Amino acid sequence: MNGKITLFTKILLDFMYYTGIAVTVLVPAIITAYGRVNSYFGRNIPWLSIIFIASGIFAVLIIRNLRSMFRSVLANDCFIPANVRSLNRMGTYSFLIALITCCRLFLYITPAVVIVILVFVIAGLLCKVLSQVFDRAVAYKLENDLTI
Repeated sequence: MNGKITLFTKILLDFMYYTGIAVTVLVPAIITAYGRVNSYFGRNIPWLSIIFIASGIFAVLIIRNLRSMFRSVLANDCFIPANVRSLNRMGTYSFLIALITCCRLFLYITPAVVIVILVFVIAGLLCKVLSQVFDRAVAYKLENDLTI
């Protein structure tokens, strides 16, 4: 069972990473096409493109760090300084996505926009706290390794 979950997670992270890159690159075309159906999008193509491309870049960076951390899990070596840095970066990227999404509030306000902002602020806080937990775990691990 555990092997299937691990394989599924790896495939999902890889799919999300490469799909995220493709979607981020195609944002202007997607917004332009949708702008034919939704006049709001049609009027705000440049601003929405900038906002969604910037958010997409940071989302892809978050997934890239998750993939890196997952490789360390597969190698049975989770508590390493690289994972502390990855968690810290993911927290920063989450806060940046929340900040970028706040720019959307100047264009239009919907409950979904507010929820996205809250989710990424919470994710940023979680990552920052976990980076501190991992940092302590790395210190304990190094101390234990020196003892043996």
